[in-house]
Amino acid sequence: MTDIALWRRLAAEFLGSAFLAALVIGSGIAAQRLSPSDTGLQLLENAAATAAGLFAIILMFGPISGGHFNPVVSFVDAAFRGVSWRDAAAYLPAQVVGCIAGAIAANLMFALPAVSISVRHRATAGHFLSEIIATLGLMLVIFSLARSGRSRVTPAAVGAYIGAAYFFTSSASFANPAITIGRMFSNTFAGIAPSSAPMFIAAQIVGGILAIGLVRLLYPGMTPAKAADITVPHDHSGTAERPRSNAASDGAAATVSRPSGPAHG
Repeated sequence: MTDIALWRRLAAEFLGSAFLAALVIGSGIAAQRLSPSDTGLQLLENAAATAAGLFAIILMFGPISGGHFNPVVSFVDAAFRGVSWRDAAAYLPAQVVGCIAGAIAANLMFALPAVSISVRHRATAGHFLSEIIATLGLMLVIFSLARSGRSRVTPAAVGAYIGAAYFFTSSASFANPAITIGRMFSNTFAGIAPSSAPMFIAAQIVGGILAIGLVRLLYPGMTPAKAADITVPHDHSGTAERPRSNAASDGAAATVSRPSGPAHG
């Protein structure tokens, strides 16, 4: 069990999710205004800001809560016993409410109505497949790095992956049920119509389930201690680093030494 109080971890997940939504939606609004006649440039600006900002917010809040900001990350982590199912369930409303708050903040920063329900329809078979692949890839990035003792580079890797996935998926890689809900509250470049959101969320859940199987296939030595260090290595108090242990017997790189129980669950 982590020594970090649950309310502190929930606060970190709320704030991180709010920053994430403000980042995605705010940069989308700015891109529309800066490049009104060039959709490709708008997407590039939105992707670049999201990739860089995601790196920063994971570093800010990761040592406290794990820096999930995404219910799929939390529940996949719970499947590997890196966080308890109880805590993963507690994270979910904090993440969703945080993303809604971030969407409202983004609207207000650009002098738009606080809430404007999106009419941007995205529900197609291609978008469904894109969200499965985007979410699956994101989970593989996070959990493969944790398993191989490279979670120190996860913030940068996650930012790079999401930035790239803006372009290689037709859905622009939401890969997150909480941000999908948050984006419904802004009728701007990054928004999504409420009628399209259930399909996106279903695809993201499918991607998360597939990721559990693939991580177990590719990295059968995933332990609760390694799962607990997803996104950034962090100790019980969230303030100091622990020494590295010897490499795992199957040849994986050395990882941060932790007790056998879940780190923040």
